[in-house]
Amino acid sequence: MFHVKTPEEVLEIINSNFSTLETEKLIPLAEACGRTCKENIIGREYVPEFNRSTVDGYAVRAADTFGCSDSIPALLPLAGEILMGQAANSPLQAGTCVAVATGGAVPEGADAVVMLEFTEDYGDGTIGILKPAAPGNNLIFKGDDVAPGKIIIPAGHILEPHDIGSLAAMGITSVKVSAKPIVGIISTGDELVEIHEKPKAGQVRNVNSHVLEAMIKQAGGKPRSYGIIRDDEHVLACYVAKAVSECDIVIISGGSSVGMRDATAKVIEESGSIILHGIAMKPGKPTILGLIDNKPVFGLPGHPVAAYLTARLYVCPLMAKLMGSNIKQYTVTARMSEAISSNHGRAEFVGVLLESVDNELLAHPIRGKSGLITSLAASDGYICIPRDCEGLTQGTRVSVNLWKY
Repeated sequence: MFHVKTPEEVLEIINSNFSTLETEKLIPLAEACGRTCKENIIGREYVPEFNRSTVDGYAVRAADTFGCSDSIPALLPLAGEILMGQAANSPLQAGTCVAVATGGAVPEGADAVVMLEFTEDYGDGTIGILKPAAPGNNLIFKGDDVAPGKIIIPAGHILEPHDIGSLAAMGITSVKVSAKPIVGIISTGDELVEIHEKPKAGQVRNVNSHVLEAMIKQAGGKPRSYGIIRDDEHVLACYVAKAVSECDIVIISGGSSVGMRDATAKVIEESGSIILHGIAMKPGKPTILGLIDNKPVFGLPGHPVAAYLTARLYVCPLMAKLMGSNIKQYTVTARMSEAISSNHGRAEFVGVLLESVDNELLAHPIRGKSGLITSLAASDGYICIPRDCEGLTQGTRVSVNLWKY
């Protein structure tokens, strides 16, 4: 018997029943992209460590350029040149300028840099400034990027390429990250064959193991596949016990409905407890979440689209919870290209294909069934039609959840 929860209730259950894994790992910076930072990374030095120019030109005191123009340039003696990689050892005297390159050091006393294009070199050691500079123009000041004591990257942040650049700028060579949660995948069903096999009548290839493995990797986890398990309750119980002992999360794909031969719910209940059985959504209603040895065990529908969607909606947030991070769900706003009905008493998730027309995004619903995995390949994301809504009219603005993280 189903004890149906809403999608929102399921996410609240996940958020309140599970906590971050304590395991962590120190890894080289080169391997850190995509991993969850385990601790606050604090600035330990100034970056940059000196005032830098953002253009080729002349470092000046801004006050020496006020009022100048093309017809009345400010005439400043050239006091020298600071080459790339050199320190600015001498302060800039009032009424003079120094030549600097993009990224080069700016001397103490200079509070602006005038671009080369707005200057004239008269060849006698005098530089004409043709445009006034305001204090701070074309300058990056010491510590603008990083200052000691400042939190640069907070704990729980998923490290991206630009974060790696920030850490490299601070001279950080290794990072403490959350361990990847190990997610066991068990596919059940007498009808399943491996993907290299030619299915006979009544058989299908084991799609779910592969799509779930890919999803888990994308979400930062470490998948561990236990292969295909036949519809035998005792055998399934043995594999579930093995997976629970070796993994942080276990997914059982197939066998989650209330049919006579479906053993998933029985195995979870006999070895642990069932938190929920049934979610008010389409596809994915017969989804199970239980606990065995205080570890979450999911029973997902056997149909590939339903299995993938429910795993994305609930397994991925649970993985993020275990890693102490938050998955970023990117969305765009679009208009429905056509009307779509929905009268199931459940939240309905529909794949959509996005098209840009006259600088506006249109969302084309993908008409497919939960067993048709290619319907996902034809979509850019999905929309959710609320359970109390009978459908969407053409032109309705919708929020599209993109498949890409």
